[in-house]
Amino acid sequence: MPGHFYYVRHGQTVWNVENKICGVTDSELTQLGHQQAIETGEKILQAGIHADEILYSPLIRAAETARHISEITGIPRRMEPRLVEQNFGKWESTPRDGAQFKKAKESFVCRYEGGESMLQVAQRIYNLLDEIKADDKTYILVAHNGLARVINSYFHDMTNEEYAAFGIKNCELVRYDF
Repeated sequence: MPGHFYYVRHGQTVWNVENKICGVTDSELTQLGHQQAIETGEKILQAGIHADEILYSPLIRAAETARHISEITGIPRRMEPRLVEQNFGKWESTPRDGAQFKKAKESFVCRYEGGESMLQVAQRIYNLLDEIKADDKTYILVAHNGLARVINSYFHDMTNEEYAAFGIKNCELVRYDF
């Protein structure tokens, strides 16, 4: 029987509120972000979702979200370095909807100055998903919106425009079936 996993984007951060690109920059959860993570843990518990382990990004916003979910559900958690958000290089801390950044996002192969390309991110995430697919465990991955795009592209064909436009809300829970 093919397996599945769940994906959760971290709770709201200070830079989400300020409309800044976080990338690999640590941005703390807001009070609402902590509350969203707690509510997600309660939702997972109430829905009877079973998972063997929570894998989370090393960045504080995902680590704190995973901590709340783990404390509420009792599911053990482990940091997975490959779940770190894309390094947006010189674009970190700039406006998320900036025209120059939107243009730069069209080039999947180019590394952002001081950062990594979308293809590099896809390589590490696709490798992780291949490992999860081969495993007999069910995971909850807690990470970032940029990675949500990559994960969605693993399961669905997307145009460049669809890929760039795809996103999930803070603490949204998505199930993926292999």
